[in-house]
This record gives sequence, structure tokens and C-alpha cells, in this order.
Amino acid sequence: MKTVVQRVLSACVVVNGVTFSKIASGLLVYLALEKEDDEDDLDWVIRKVLEMRVFGDDEGKMNFAVEGREILLVSQFTLTGDFRRGRRPGFESAMPVTEARDFWPRVVKRFEERHPRVSTGQFQADMQITCINDGPATFWLDSKLR
Repeated sequence: MKTVVQRVLSACVVVNGVTFSKIASGLLVYLALEKEDDEDDLDWVIRKVLEMRVFGDDEGKMNFAVEGREILLVSQFTLTGDFRRGRRPGFESAMPVTEARDFWPRVVKRFEERHPRVSTGQFQADMQITCINDGPATFWLDSKLR
């Protein structure tokens, strides 16, 4: 699983010109499912995202996790894009869409079980996402590199 996590002041997903979901302060989590991903990868990513101490304390030191804030979870297979063989990305490592369609609801459900304020994008939709990145603070996780 590849994940890009952004600390945001706000974020919004629009699908077909209509606001699908939005959050205030929290984390915008882009998550890509890969062929070999399993429940262990999911557990690792969820734990890491929920425990990342990326929010500042009174001194501005990154000391707090997402607790008390929101998460916007967005499926983004393009994180698996591989440019090693040219200028156009290859997506060979991405989980096939038929499998991903079954796995993605488990991702959402497991995040929701562990965090009370989870919103999502729309799986396999053309989404327009806007955010105000706080910092900017952007982090990259890869469950295969744990």
C-alpha cells in the first residue's frame, strides 16, 4: 500500500460538479492498493496514519496525532505509477480494479472502526480535490518498506 498523507486545514472532494465530501482540520489520505496488499498492510497503514504525530503543540513541535480531527480518505491508484521505463506511467503494481473494488470498502470500514470522523472520496470516480495544506506538511508511507 502506498499512501500520501497531507496535514490540512480543510479539504474537499467534488464529483461531477457536486461536493461529495469535505473536512476541516485533519489529514487528507491518498491511498493506493497494490497487487500484493493484504490485511497486514492495511493494519500497518491505519496504525501509522492514526499515530503520526504531525500536529503542533503550543510550541509548534509536531507532538499530536489526528485524534479530535478529521480524515479524508481517497483511493488513488496513480500512486503506483512507475516511470522507470519511459515518460508514461505504468501501473503494473496496482491491484486489479475488480479486486480493489472489493478491498476498498474494507479499507474504509477499518478506518471508521478506529477513528470517529472519516470521510471518503468516491471510488473509481473522476474527482476534483482541493485542500489547504497546513505547513505544508506532506508524508509518504509504503507498507512494503516497513
